[in-house]
Amino acid sequence: MIIKPPAPAVNTRAVLGTVLVAVFVSSLDLFVVNVALPEVGRDFGGTSLGTLSWVLNAYAIVFAALLVISGRLADRSGHRRGFIVGLAVFTAGSVLCAVAPSVLFLIAARVVQAAGAAALLPTSLALLLAVTPPDRRAGAVRIWSATGAIAAALGPVAGGLLVELDWRWIFIINVPVGVAALLVSRRVLPDVRDQQPGALPDLLGAALLALAVGTLALGLVRSNDWGWGSPRVIGGFVAAVVLGYWFLRRSARHPSPIVELPLLRTPAFGPATIAALLFTAAFSAMVLSAALWTQNGWGYSALRTGLALAPGPLMVPVLAVAVGPLVRRVGAGPVAAAGNLVLGAGVACWLAGVGPEPHYVTDFLPGLILTGLGVGLALPTLVAAATSALPAHRLATGSGLLNTGRQVGTVVGVAVLVSVIGSPRTSAAALDAFQNGWVAILVVCLLGAVAALLIRRPQQ
Repeated sequence: MIIKPPAPAVNTRAVLGTVLVAVFVSSLDLFVVNVALPEVGRDFGGTSLGTLSWVLNAYAIVFAALLVISGRLADRSGHRRGFIVGLAVFTAGSVLCAVAPSVLFLIAARVVQAAGAAALLPTSLALLLAVTPPDRRAGAVRIWSATGAIAAALGPVAGGLLVELDWRWIFIINVPVGVAALLVSRRVLPDVRDQQPGALPDLLGAALLALAVGTLALGLVRSNDWGWGSPRVIGGFVAAVVLGYWFLRRSARHPSPIVELPLLRTPAFGPATIAALLFTAAFSAMVLSAALWTQNGWGYSALRTGLALAPGPLMVPVLAVAVGPLVRRVGAGPVAAAGNLVLGAGVACWLAGVGPEPHYVTDFLPGLILTGLGVGLALPTLVAAATSALPAHRLATGSGLLNTGRQVGTVVGVAVLVSVIGSPRTSAAALDAFQNGWVAILVVCLLGAVAALLIRRPQQ
């Protein structure tokens, strides 16, 4: 990527602050919504968990499908323009979410939010790297990644506080921040663009990816209602396979595909991307299960749930920074594998100790802290391992592919958890259902650890 030198008046700190604030707000929204889901369901007449899950999954599916397209279009028109457009769309989507009269309207508004976030993420990284000296870019990527971890740490508490007012406040709060960032962005962001952007991105490929992931999620989420052997569930899985195969074939032939398959053959990048997908599936299912169990299983309020979940995410930012020397000593693979196993150990603690009576300190808190340690070990390590494995001119494309994989992991993790939990009608059945969900998360953690061990250390 060819970058125009920033004008002398560009304030590097202002650029950094503007970009990271926007990334923080869009990342915070992911974790706030988990805490708010039970209250949203009650407000909309007892909406089922299967339907509510689309408040999360619609966002992740559209985000995954548009992420690379948004990055490529920004390469052509300029990353400052792409960032500003993405921020404006995300803010408008937040307004629509806040005034949603029904759950279906809320899901549609989340699609608008996702379209804006898909433009924000790749352009924010490009702008960040444009004002960062080459010898400091690895550290900038880690700070950019850690911003999401900090959002995860504050998300449950912020969500609990806002839901105590009204769940709509989790979206209203984005609006003044978004408007302020828009006003600042026009003045401080540099003009960053690729002078040779190449062909237009594969729009049909994006549609195929969204349909493939969406039909897979639909089959999983509705499996309990329709029956695992029903024609609709089987048809959904078959359609997902066919659409996924069509997507991969098209990606192999299109001059500007959504997924550049040769990148997956890059040593370290391919295994790190697969490991990140699996880890994110386990992580997203874990966060949702914790928010649902504390509210529906133990009867916690949204605020109490937010406070109860906070200690785990608070482990993440500190460990995300401190883990760097360990990665340099033993390699990214073992550290990321350990993160998967520690996350799994935290879930195993819940599996062994959580019961129908709320004993937070003895039964829930130890597992929660372990999950936070696991995230701090694995997530920034996998992101850094994947991005550092790429040449500089493929960094933006590779980052888009990595984040697309993570969003697919989010959809799969949420859909599998919802499928396993189902709609239990008694407290005993609910405990059994959540225990089955924690077993499923533990299995995914083990698969993620195996994938992480395949990451090769870079040659010295």
